[in-house]
Amino acid sequence: MLKKVYRNELEEGMRFSAPVFFDDGKNMLVSKGAPIKARELYALDRWKINYVLTVGVPVSADELLNKKDDEFASLDEMEEIDEVEELDDIENASELVEGFSNAESSQMDSLNYTSEQILKLPEVLVNDELYRAYHELISSLDEVFDDIREKREIKTRGIDLIVNGLVTLVNNNRTDIVGFILGGDVQEMELAKSSVNVAILSIIISVHLGLPRHRVLQIATGALLHDIGMLKIPSSIISKESSLDETETQLMRSHTFYGYKMIVNELLYADEVGKAAVQHHERWDGDGYPGRLAGQNIDIGARIISVADAFEAMVSPKAYRNSMVGYKAMRNLLADNARRFDPDIIKAMIQSMGIYPVGSIVLMNNSSIARVIESHKEAPLRPVIRVLIDEFAKPYTLNEGELVNLMDNRTLFIARAIDPAEYQKRI
Repeated sequence: MLKKVYRNELEEGMRFSAPVFFDDGKNMLVSKGAPIKARELYALDRWKINYVLTVGVPVSADELLNKKDDEFASLDEMEEIDEVEELDDIENASELVEGFSNAESSQMDSLNYTSEQILKLPEVLVNDELYRAYHELISSLDEVFDDIREKREIKTRGIDLIVNGLVTLVNNNRTDIVGFILGGDVQEMELAKSSVNVAILSIIISVHLGLPRHRVLQIATGALLHDIGMLKIPSSIISKESSLDETETQLMRSHTFYGYKMIVNELLYADEVGKAAVQHHERWDGDGYPGRLAGQNIDIGARIISVADAFEAMVSPKAYRNSMVGYKAMRNLLADNARRFDPDIIKAMIQSMGIYPVGSIVLMNNSSIARVIESHKEAPLRPVIRVLIDEFAKPYTLNEGELVNLMDNRTLFIARAIDPAEYQKRI
């Protein structure tokens, strides 16, 4: 049974015979046998946590050394329990990182930083050559979409150049470019931006699955053009805030057929590319549209794009709702239980991007705030992070914060993903 240990009873260097948890009983402060350090005590004080929970009792370092190996697990063994390699383990991992209580979250409002300062990419990254290349590809696709709207001649060479550019960027800078999806600041060109982001995610999943290059290129092209049929739908329906009636719903769903026709008949791409448009709303359980296809009958490209599109939609702000943090979007995908999505595609998405996708903002157990910059396939819960605000509340706004590989630093771990919108500017 978990017992309370009050803050005034804790001292630097204390060790316990079992893991010690924050007062929510879910997030670990220190592992079994690990000494409590000054930064852990500082975190408790900063977040006004009055007690911690443990089933253990205080023990000395000598007692730990005299214990048999099977009585006290090492710190590394304790941490390995949290690592995720299989889909079932990933689903269970969502129980490991539930986040701080509302009371703790309310303390964040006392910090004198705006959501923009924390969410937006540092200026040194926004001006980086890679970011400019990413933005230029969005602009190029937006020009293609404008040509379609205006019924001007479309040359597929322009689309192919965008696809090749994206594949090259992803292959050479995968972690950095994924960070733009969560932390970028492209405010306009919504359809083009969404399409480029879906293509980036689709390329990453396709490469992770080991698909041949020609299929990766086809899937990337399909991802860029999967919603091209929306250009044929009246804007009054697309922007309608109230529920669509039956006729409007059917018209909206017809964008899949419009897209297929444009891709195959007008742009003369292969049928595999067209399937991305016509099948990306099919569901793994057969309850999608337009063909009510199920399982393996859905083209693998469409299955990949469906997952990428869902994730991108969740993490992008919409007129009718705020964006979702990447961790929560991943959890939503994990909770699908083979209804909408192919479980193997979900697994590939998690393994290639991590539970905390690149660009995620996270709160660490020492109360520092960091941005995830790289994930580990073998340990999705232990990415590489860069500190944005350290445990002493010092901000690093020029991307100069400490770089920490959580695979190497076993005493530091993510307490929870945070929404930068939680931070309010003090007046």
